[in-house]
Amino acid sequence: MSEKVFLNDKLVDIDKAAVSVTDSGLLYGAGLFETMRSHNGVVFSLKDHLDRLFFSARALSIQTYDRKYITEAIYKVLKANKLSEARLRLTITGGPMSAPEQERKPTLLITATELRPYPKEYYEKGVLVVLSPFRQNTTEPTYGHKTTSYFSRMLALADAHRKRAAEALWFTVDNRLAEGCISNVFLVKDSVLYTPPIGTPVLAGVARKTVCQIAVKNSIKLVEKTLSINDVLDADEIFLTNVIMQILPISSVEKHTVGDGRPGEMTKKLQKMFDLAIKAECRQKK
Repeated sequence: MSEKVFLNDKLVDIDKAAVSVTDSGLLYGAGLFETMRSHNGVVFSLKDHLDRLFFSARALSIQTYDRKYITEAIYKVLKANKLSEARLRLTITGGPMSAPEQERKPTLLITATELRPYPKEYYEKGVLVVLSPFRQNTTEPTYGHKTTSYFSRMLALADAHRKRAAEALWFTVDNRLAEGCISNVFLVKDSVLYTPPIGTPVLAGVARKTVCQIAVKNSIKLVEKTLSINDVLDADEIFLTNVIMQILPISSVEKHTVGDGRPGEMTKKLQKMFDLAIKAECRQKK
């Protein structure tokens, strides 16, 4: 069966899907995307993903389709590809620039593939991360939004992979800890959970939000504050989050060993709670 994608207004075979050569996303990276996961045929935290999408669309003046239309399109893709455990990507751009601005329609593309988890050993032993050689400019208008202008992130991630690392940590131009290339970051020190505030700026990750909610619900002290490299090196535990990796423990930052070099108790506790949160929300098929 050929993989189906949803493009603008219908399902099409992936090898027949095409966008205009004048599309603003292709030419200028003028677009947004969301990476999502489904469990038991239900998309986890779909409302949060769409809330973020629409917030960024308003902030960056990118026209979009309405929430009901996008939601129905997402489930059409899952159903067409007969997927239950899936990785989904929603991409929306400003549309073809060949059309007059007042008539221009956004391009909507939704894909779904089988979910392929990170290696089990990553969670059992923790992963190596390196420091990104690049810096986040706090005045850059697209930071804090999940735009399709992701090339610098992919460069940093590719460099990390060449060094046999799973991720690279980004800092701001004034040396504040920000996030990973494709993840948010949390530190644990003396049983307190720390993470950079959204205004750093960092992406308002859906998994980040889930971890914060779990912490509050379970009386785990959570502090959003400015963090430095010294906080990273002094942490008892460090982990990364996104909806695909969920909670990924870090065992080493460059040559520095985090804690005793193994996933810590707080990390393991939150891993179990995150997994339960997914199963609870995605209990019923739609």
